Amino acid sequence: MANTYSQLYVHLVFAVKRNHLSLIREENRDTMEKYICGIISNCKSNPLAIYCNPDHTHILVGLHPSISVSELVNKIKANSSRFYHKNLESNHFFAWQDGYGVFSNSRSQIDKVYHYIKNQKEHHKKQTFQEEYLDMLKKAGIEYDPKYLFDFV
Repeated sequence: MANTYSQLYVHLVFAVKRNHLSLIREENRDTMEKYICGIISNCKSNPLAIYCNPDHTHILVGLHPSISVSELVNKIKANSSRFYHKNLESNHFFAWQDGYGVFSNSRSQIDKVYHYIKNQKEHHKKQTFQEEYLDMLKKAGIEYDPKYLFDFV
């Protein structure tokens, strides 16, 4: 019987809705990150790095070939939003913006991307999320229409 072998590494980026008061606060960050990692693991995928900034999240995932990127992102957003309301901040509305960025990575890039994600706090002392995201799109050679970008905080 033949098996399926894969090596799929993706860097996901998505943002909190701008007009919502309840952003991911530092005291909730670790809890939210652990919950999101559980969602990813339940989808047979491997969370390699995550950082929930107050206004956006970066995740490096070893993706299982049985799940699509869009399905994984939808599960992460829907379940983490529900979790946030039930366990972290029930008196404020929290939601993710539509859309996401996904960037493929080769095995040789994993350490670099891992450290990039884990150093988000320091990184954003020098660069805004908008600057960061536009730079990521440019480096990946992704053409975009500005009207379909995130609503940056």
